[in-house]
Amino acid sequence: MNIALITVFIIGYTAIASEHFIKVNKAATALLTGVVCWSILILGSQDFHEVHRQLMEHVAGIASILFFLMGAMTIVEIIDLYSGFDTITEKLVTAGNRSLLWFVGLLSFFLSAVLDNLTTTIVMVSLLSKLTLKREDLLFYIGIVIISVNAGGAWSPIGDVTTTMLWIGGQITTISIMGSLIMPSLVCATVPLVWVSFKLRNDIPRTGSVEPPSSPGDRHPKRVFVFILGISCLLFVPVFKGITHLPPFIGMLLGLGILWVATEIIRRKPHESGGESHSVLNALQRIDLSTILFFLGILLSVTALESAGLLSRLGTQLELRIGNMSAVVFSIGLLSSIVDNVPLVAAAMKMYPLSYFPPDHYFWTFLSYCAGTGGSILIIGSAAGVAAMGMAKIDFFWYVKKIAPLAFIGYCAGAAVFFMQSRI
Repeated sequence: MNIALITVFIIGYTAIASEHFIKVNKAATALLTGVVCWSILILGSQDFHEVHRQLMEHVAGIASILFFLMGAMTIVEIIDLYSGFDTITEKLVTAGNRSLLWFVGLLSFFLSAVLDNLTTTIVMVSLLSKLTLKREDLLFYIGIVIISVNAGGAWSPIGDVTTTMLWIGGQITTISIMGSLIMPSLVCATVPLVWVSFKLRNDIPRTGSVEPPSSPGDRHPKRVFVFILGISCLLFVPVFKGITHLPPFIGMLLGLGILWVATEIIRRKPHESGGESHSVLNALQRIDLSTILFFLGILLSVTALESAGLLSRLGTQLELRIGNMSAVVFSIGLLSSIVDNVPLVAAAMKMYPLSYFPPDHYFWTFLSYCAGTGGSILIIGSAAGVAAMGMAKIDFFWYVKKIAPLAFIGYCAGAAVFFMQSRI
């Protein structure tokens, strides 16, 4: 059974990576892979009820991520309908390559620590899409966004789902993780920026200015209000979670509900609001459902491997064969670029209880950094990468050629800073 699971996963993974060549949408391949993996798991099990129970538990976790993603994407689409992002993009049109590069990188880094890397990716991809960039330039800046948001999310308890898992589980505390990882994460994000800065010409990469509005309603005077309210709803999500201790997707749905009601009130005067073109129903139709289905398929596949115990065995083999725990964690970070970092961290939490490694131990802190930033090396290694891949239609091999080397350099540089900090 395990051989069959691994074989199906590898075939599915290869098909996803080869989407550009085989001309089959990656969402279809991911869904097929996930369903087949769970079918193999339950048919090869002696206890159908236990497999069913495990599937339902995983579906609950997957659903929370998908609801969060759908809520965030809808809020961003509403802001975009009201041309809210023009408030920022109008100030970026005259920026040169280097200025735009640093603005995108640093804004993504700090915003992801306040929100989370997934939401920040959605916001930044939408913002960049409003600039009339050449296709190659647009994809390159989105690649920088992926590196920056994953680095920014690693040092904040609410910035990355794996860091949040360790935070909720008691492996790390807020002050300790922020103090220990702020510098390594910043180095991870800025080293690629410095590297690229020397290779960029500082001319203006745009072929024009911000795209003109598609209708008079796009210049609605209340676009700033919608922009501020939408961003405030996103910023309120971690605050709501801290107050109520409810899952983040609940706070995201609350924000969506507030923004929905506010825009409905605005639309009561059609001559001021742009009419039906600015309705939330229109925003819902603009959401890329294939991205959500792709995410669903990937998570189903990975959770099947986790339920089969394959990921836990992999972690054990890493420890036995490598020996050094720092090297093991560093390897987990590299592995998270291939396999989703959530089950890897979950497996590590189960393998090493708090009695073995107490809270804020070197192991947990370094795991937070590696699992959070290592996923940037491949585009399917993080939620941010998966979301960007779906939204911008980024080719897997293009990312490997153009962005992966930068992500790897930043990952290693940040790890080196972490080692030096620990010794000091």
